[in-house]
Amino acid sequence: MDVQSQPTIRINFELGPEDLKYFQDRLAKARKNRALRDDDRVILGAEALALKALKSEPPTFVVSRMLTLQNMVAMLKDRDWRLENEDRERVLEVLAYFSDPSDIIPDHLPGVGFLDDVIMIDLGAYDLAPELEAYADFLANQEDLKANLPDAQPTEVARDAFQSRMRRRRRRRAGATGSAGGAEMITSLFHAGG
Repeated sequence: MDVQSQPTIRINFELGPEDLKYFQDRLAKARKNRALRDDDRVILGAEALALKALKSEPPTFVVSRMLTLQNMVAMLKDRDWRLENEDRERVLEVLAYFSDPSDIIPDHLPGVGFLDDVIMIDLGAYDLAPELEAYADFLANQEDLKANLPDAQPTEVARDAFQSRMRRRRRRRAGATGSAGGAEMITSLFHAGG
């Protein structure tokens, strides 16, 4: 039977308050230790994890998260996006977890080695949703610019507009939830296509 003709299954699990707290504590520890790591080390650690995972031909749910991790790194490296100051630091704090050599689950374990990383990427993506959305819109505008579409904004104008919107959304979100993340967050990890 052809792999593409086989049905996929979706396995969901919910992180309860204690489970979520455990992972949030790990992320908080990485953020605290962020001061001990320079920007390049943090970026290189996250990049290396994504490449290592993608080279291992992982399941689709891992691939989709590693692509998200690569987007987080790209936000920091993109010279046109120029993420600066506290905006840059927010992303670096999330990425700091991936530059820590002590993993919850060793990456070399087949099938489950990247599970903890996937959970942390989901938590980081939840935390950085305004940044990821703004960057995706910025990249779309850049493509429109390359295609000479009439609605495309100049790079500087687009960057300023999308980053301003990103900050507004982050402030609104922080006011609505009281803090980033939430015990009600459900992580769906194992379905095809992420």
